[in-house]
Amino acid sequence: MDNQSRSVPGAQAIARAAALLRLVSASGAQGATVQDLTRSSGLTRSTVHRLLSALRVEGLVDRDEQSARWTPGPELFLMGSVAAARYDVTTLARDIVRSLAVTTEESAFLSVRRADETVCLLREEGAFPIRSFVLSEGVRFPLGVASAGLAILSFLPDHDVDAYLARHPELPQDWGRSHAEPSLRTRIAETKARGYAVNPGLIVEGSWGLGAAVFDRAGRPEWALSLTGVGFRFGPDRIADLGRTLLAHAHQLSARIAATRR
Repeated sequence: MDNQSRSVPGAQAIARAAALLRLVSASGAQGATVQDLTRSSGLTRSTVHRLLSALRVEGLVDRDEQSARWTPGPELFLMGSVAAARYDVTTLARDIVRSLAVTTEESAFLSVRRADETVCLLREEGAFPIRSFVLSEGVRFPLGVASAGLAILSFLPDHDVDAYLARHPELPQDWGRSHAEPSLRTRIAETKARGYAVNPGLIVEGSWGLGAAVFDRAGRPEWALSLTGVGFRFGPDRIADLGRTLLAHAHQLSARIAATRR
C-alpha cells in the first residue's frame, strides 16, 4: 500500500475489502473458501472472515451454506450492471473476439486494464481440440506477465513503464526470473518493434500466448486481444501469421471504440 493510501483514514480496511472482492470475483461461479482467500490475500483468517461477513451484510458477497464457498453477491451484480454502461466494451468486442477464434482456431480473449493488472472479460474457444486454460473470464494478471498485459505495458509511455517496474520489484519472485526488470524490458522492446507481444510458455510450460493492445480515442492502451494455445502450434512461421491476424482484429476494435465513444 502506498503512502497516500496509508494517510487516508480507513483506506487500509477499504483496500483489504476490495482485494477480497477481486479474489471472490476471480473465483467465478464455483466460489472460494475462506482458506483459499486467506492464502491468496495474505491476511489472517480472522480478518478475512470479519471482512467477508461485513461484505455479506451489504450484499456484496454471498456464502453457499452447503459448500461454505464465497461468491459475488447480488449488490455487486447491480453495481456492475450500472458501471458496464460506461466501461464495458464486450458488446463491441464480442464478434471480433469470436472472429479471431474462428480464423485462428485458437482460444481468443479480450482483457481490460485495471490499474496495474489486466482482467479477462471474454473468452472464445477455437476449433483446435487441445487448449490452454491459463486464462478465463475474471482471471487477473499483473501487467507484463501474460501476453495481454505485456502488450498493454509495452505501449504505455516510458515514464509509466518506469514507474510500474519501480512499484513491482516482486514480479520475478512471484512469476519467475524471466520477469526480472532486464528481461521484461527486453520483451517490451521486442513487443514495440513487432507490434504484438509473445509469451513463450512463461506462465505455464507449453502454453503460449500472443497479445495486441487495443487503444482508446486518446491513444491509450486500455484493452488487449490475445490468443493462447499449445506450444507446437506457435512455430516461427505461424506466429507471424497469427500476429498479423491478431493486429488486424485489434485495429478493428480500436477503430470501433473510437467511432462509438464520441
